[in-house]
Amino acid sequence: MTANPKLRATEIASIHHGQRSDRYTGMTGAQIFHELMREHGVECIFGYPGGAILPVFDAIHNSPHFTFILSRHEQGAGHMAEGYARATGKVGCVLVTSGPGATNTVTPIQDAMMDGVPIIVFSGQVATSAIGSDAFQEADITGITRPCTKWNVLVKRVEDIPRAINQAFMIATSGRPGPVLVDLPKDVTADVLRSACYPEPHLPGYHIREAGTSSEIERAADMINNAKRPLFYVGHGAIQAGAYDILRQCVDAANIPVTTTLLGLGAFDSHDPRCMDMLGMHGSAYANWAVRDADVIIAVGARFDDRITGNPRKFAPAAREAERLGKGGFIHFEIAPENINKSIPVTIGVEGDARKNLELLLPLLKHSPRKQWFDQLTKWKREYPFAYEQDEREFHLKPQAVIEELNRQTGGEALITTGVGQHQMWAAQFYKFRRPRQWITSGGSGTMGFGVPASIGAQLGLMLEAKKAGAKPMPVINIDGDGSFSMTAMEMVTAAQYKIPAKTIILNNDFQGMVKQWQDLFYQKRYSHTEMHNPNFSALADAMNCKGFRLTSAADLPRVMAEFLAHDGPAVLDALVEKHEHVYPMMPAGKTVDDMVLGPAKKA
Repeated sequence: MTANPKLRATEIASIHHGQRSDRYTGMTGAQIFHELMREHGVECIFGYPGGAILPVFDAIHNSPHFTFILSRHEQGAGHMAEGYARATGKVGCVLVTSGPGATNTVTPIQDAMMDGVPIIVFSGQVATSAIGSDAFQEADITGITRPCTKWNVLVKRVEDIPRAINQAFMIATSGRPGPVLVDLPKDVTADVLRSACYPEPHLPGYHIREAGTSSEIERAADMINNAKRPLFYVGHGAIQAGAYDILRQCVDAANIPVTTTLLGLGAFDSHDPRCMDMLGMHGSAYANWAVRDADVIIAVGARFDDRITGNPRKFAPAAREAERLGKGGFIHFEIAPENINKSIPVTIGVEGDARKNLELLLPLLKHSPRKQWFDQLTKWKREYPFAYEQDEREFHLKPQAVIEELNRQTGGEALITTGVGQHQMWAAQFYKFRRPRQWITSGGSGTMGFGVPASIGAQLGLMLEAKKAGAKPMPVINIDGDGSFSMTAMEMVTAAQYKIPAKTIILNNDFQGMVKQWQDLFYQKRYSHTEMHNPNFSALADAMNCKGFRLTSAADLPRVMAEFLAHDGPAVLDALVEKHEHVYPMMPAGKTVDDMVLGPAKKA
């Protein structure tokens, strides 16, 4: 079995392995679940009760060991767990019932799979004797989630619960993190363990390669040291691996510019002059041009997805030519071997933990001034910044201006979540991220509705960490669109119930903005079912026991933003913005950097 495989199982092997333990003897399966949550240091669980999982809910009643957050929908619970996991680096846990309760978590499970987020979904299941009979609220959730989990399991005996849960935590957090599902039939969680069991994980074929070989690292260092125009291309994996400090040291040692993916924002300080900001479809012009002209591209925890490469056959032509001449090419540091050479063939693939591999690389790097390369990059950054056309009309509000004001008033010291759409891209462009885990959004899956629940999970995680440290938590602001917000808006009730001060700014243009942009550019402005007829979101927020704010003009922006940020509880700012604004730059799908539409950036 290769390193970091997507393990598959429908039941726990009954083989006796490891040390036999009697510490769970006399407990019900549900009580064992509770004890294991304590052993794994779980701080909070998000979920929704139901008949098949009631034994577990009864066992955790008034537990002093963790906080339970009742979501308004199981999808919301899953995204809350994702937000918590990405803000803290810990496992996000979800507890739901069978049938629709479990299937409602499929979207966040797929989202976590695409973005490498460690969550565990514990789902109730009908009694083992009823499985396969189409019983009430029965669903084959292990079959349904097999393609979108790292591993899942249907636990058929109470003695298998400890091993199943311990393996779930191990698999979710090792290698490339990801989602795991543990399905718990009602009779198994109600049953009493009568004898000792074997709780230790038993995964004889599961092996994670920690670091590359010395020859791979030496070859990578030689290629970097001889490069004239090298470029670090950094993704979410660098953040997950805790590689941001060592990345900065490598950048300093070799004097190399850095661009990041959408999910990699924060892995490198955006205020550093060597930062090229985000690359890709809506990335900066200068980042995309840097990729085009670089002779060596060093990918760290990134997977060359289609929103980055455009047409993969024409991606990074200078590096490909340098590779042909033996003077450069592609270096890929990646924990998941299946991602190496998947979409872009690389010159050197270095499997293993990004932090450990960069630690091995660092002492081999040599400093170079690279004056000509940096002069070109600096010129591009100065002439083609992220920009938009100003609008002086009294009641017109530009969405980018809202984000710029948020960045100014928070000093760049907020954790930002988003939904998916134009607002997501504007947030990535106009909020300046200085540190890792400051930016949480849905990348690979592009899940609308992600932002509200993710902000709640992230804010709770920061609150729990701050409480232990005796500090004040960083504020969490969700930047959303009216379409994304409408999908999970009721989770603001959850924030209100548990006094979690998560805040949302809605860039409200009464449209599904990104789809409208494509209809403007490619479908002759035929707005087929993309116009939204929205409620008064400010009044809706008030009705959900949050504080609602409404913004209609640029003149009121500083004042209303200040009032919104000063509110000490959950709040929603409904900002009515220009309907016809587009996100630029834009590299059309399947095209190349040379097809990039600059928009207002070319006039800056």
